[in-house]
Amino acid sequence: MPDSAQHWSAPTVRWPVDATVSLPGSKSMTNRALILAALSETPAIVRRPLRSRDTGLMAGALRSLGIDVAERGWDWAVTPAAPVGPAALDVGNAGTVMRFVPPLAALAGGTVRFDGDPRVRERPIGTLVDALRTLGADIDDGGRGALPLTIHGTGSLRGGPVTLDASGSSQFVSALLLNGARFEEGVRIRHSGPPVPSQPHLDMTVEMLRGAGVQVDVSVPDVWQVSPGPVKTTELAVEPDLSNAAPFLAAALVTGGRVTIRDWPEATTQPGDALRDLFARMGGEVSTDSEGLTLRGSGEIHGITADLREVGELTPTIAAVAALADTPSRLTGIAHLRRHETDRISALVREITRLGGDAEELPDGLVIRPRRLQGGVFHSYEDHRMATSGAVIGLAVPGVEVENIATTGKTLPDFPALWAEVTA
Repeated sequence: MPDSAQHWSAPTVRWPVDATVSLPGSKSMTNRALILAALSETPAIVRRPLRSRDTGLMAGALRSLGIDVAERGWDWAVTPAAPVGPAALDVGNAGTVMRFVPPLAALAGGTVRFDGDPRVRERPIGTLVDALRTLGADIDDGGRGALPLTIHGTGSLRGGPVTLDASGSSQFVSALLLNGARFEEGVRIRHSGPPVPSQPHLDMTVEMLRGAGVQVDVSVPDVWQVSPGPVKTTELAVEPDLSNAAPFLAAALVTGGRVTIRDWPEATTQPGDALRDLFARMGGEVSTDSEGLTLRGSGEIHGITADLREVGELTPTIAAVAALADTPSRLTGIAHLRRHETDRISALVREITRLGGDAEELPDGLVIRPRRLQGGVFHSYEDHRMATSGAVIGLAVPGVEVENIATTGKTLPDFPALWAEVTA
């Protein structure tokens, strides 16, 4: 992997790509599975997890709390235990670790301190902190509503009803749901505010909880209730990360070629499944068979008008393809992306414009108009999805250099090697 200070020359392809890709596991499923395994009454195996910086940070956080996470070939074996402090946890710049682990740490006996990369200190977590305080947690964040913070655990948490505004991130709800069965009164979460983004991720959380024997009631809109009780699981299987399929499928669309993603699930809660429709609307032909999902490019790339509220993490790749399209695109419903690894809306507009494109910020999204692009440095902002979007533009635009391609290791280890195989 190149040094983070170096620029990576994105390959330009002048022929249709023709490739079959096997993707590593889903980060979202892996980190949810690790939390559920840590809370289980029995040891559990997490099958085919993603091994990346974010999931490594989650495993490390659990180990710091006294929970054993051991490698077993391609799998992780988790031996649950009551979480204990004192502990100091490094969350890096991983939103799932920053949000999913504090409710678990509130169950610990002892003090648990959270900190991470400089960027993570800018990512608001006050909604979750306030909710945990309502549920009985003792948290010192210095009034910042952000890291660093310290949780003074007593070995249990009362739980019960809580009202919050989760319009900034569905992970605030998922964090409480994943741990709620271990609260004395369970948890009843009511959302009050603009619509919650990323509904597929909430569906994933509920499905995985039910698979672990947890009672979850979602019959009332914007209300989620988890009953107190045991978490029981012995095995959690992780699907391939469909969101990470985005740049590879985009390669077929941009070059008029073919890419097959192996083992695409027939039914899934992953947001990446929306790529079928989105890329078909942009000019691709999508089909599935026993091997997986295949996208064939038509040689034309069309702009798209789309509300991406439910699948915001796909935005950087959709925007990269839109920058190469023959008609304008309007991507909305994604104001929450301003609080991700970077302000993705502002960053996309800045980098597309830097390469000579015509992109404009909206309060909740961006507009991209066709314009001939030129080579130059595409900055990643230590954001894995920004880095891969630069690689997609580079397929059609000679001279694109992606700054800090190593940041793709957050969810897609050895991306440059995989990309080289597809574009060879």
